[in-house]
Amino acid sequence: MNVPQTAALNRRFVLTQHTQPDAEPTPAVWKLETVPVPEAGPGQVLLRTLWLSLDPYMRVRLNDADTYMPSVKKGEVMVGGTVSRVEASNHPDYQVGDLVHSYAGWQDYMISDGSDIIIKLPAGAPHPSWYLGALGMPGFTAWHALMNIGKPKAGETFVVAAATGAVGQIIGQLAKQAGLRTVGIAGGQKKCDYATGELGFDVCVDHRAKDFPAQLKAACPKGIDIYMENVGGPVFDAVMPLLKEFARVPVCGLISHYSGGGMEGADRLPGFMAQTLFKRLKVEGFIIFDAYPEHHANFQQHARPLVEGGQVKVREHIIDELESAPQGLIDLLKGDNFGKVVVRVGA
Repeated sequence: MNVPQTAALNRRFVLTQHTQPDAEPTPAVWKLETVPVPEAGPGQVLLRTLWLSLDPYMRVRLNDADTYMPSVKKGEVMVGGTVSRVEASNHPDYQVGDLVHSYAGWQDYMISDGSDIIIKLPAGAPHPSWYLGALGMPGFTAWHALMNIGKPKAGETFVVAAATGAVGQIIGQLAKQAGLRTVGIAGGQKKCDYATGELGFDVCVDHRAKDFPAQLKAACPKGIDIYMENVGGPVFDAVMPLLKEFARVPVCGLISHYSGGGMEGADRLPGFMAQTLFKRLKVEGFIIFDAYPEHHANFQQHARPLVEGGQVKVREHIIDELESAPQGLIDLLKGDNFGKVVVRVGA
């Protein structure tokens, strides 16, 4: 049964212009609109956004050209994962008050027929925002990269860049639990101290240090067996010589390249191809959305007890108010966040 709406207006950010691939986005890319709240029709639910996720993949969605997913078109609501509450329902599977993980985007309200709802959160979930991080797409990315691509073996050396970010903080802890020597790479001593002191990394190296390649080599005296690639650029330049024979390299992101950075200098491709051949590297790019049908239930079964039980720690970078989302994404792309970035949209 449909329930009358209690709010009159829906705030939403729509795209006003595309960003050139070699440029940083600015707040002018988006426009904040206020429109009436839509009503749920037959077989539909009205979702009220409580939490919005900000993630690096959003940068490529701002380009005019499509990539692995369509770009956001001018006038469309900006994409984004959300935790939402069912405000009104004409759908038999959803009741008013249910919390769901969906992709409602940068807005207060969205109409759904249920096909775009990822999961219904467990009743009484203590931290709903975690379903956008450790128990959501970033956590699933970390688990899938390590378990299904990395194939960890106790005693191996594992390295991840952006070690305190949404994916890095989770995969590092999972790697440690799997018996791996875990080396993080992060920007600044504060983040490195958190990686070793709170997340349990064996070592963390500051990529801003002038002697970063030498420090990374010293941290990996036996080489690298698994490297989680989510940055690219000079960080990968330092990693590549340290990769051992038969090393595995899951690739889920290249944040240093998204706005044209990290491309300076000589052509790296011949050296990379030679290393891939001579060392018999396994380099596998993946888009986590492809893994949902086959692996998501296994991820939840493995990760949820660890996260809710505190064996896997979670750090969030919380931004208050939807209006701050554009600057929040811009800061994220510059590495100014500390932990998984979420926006508190509603209550």
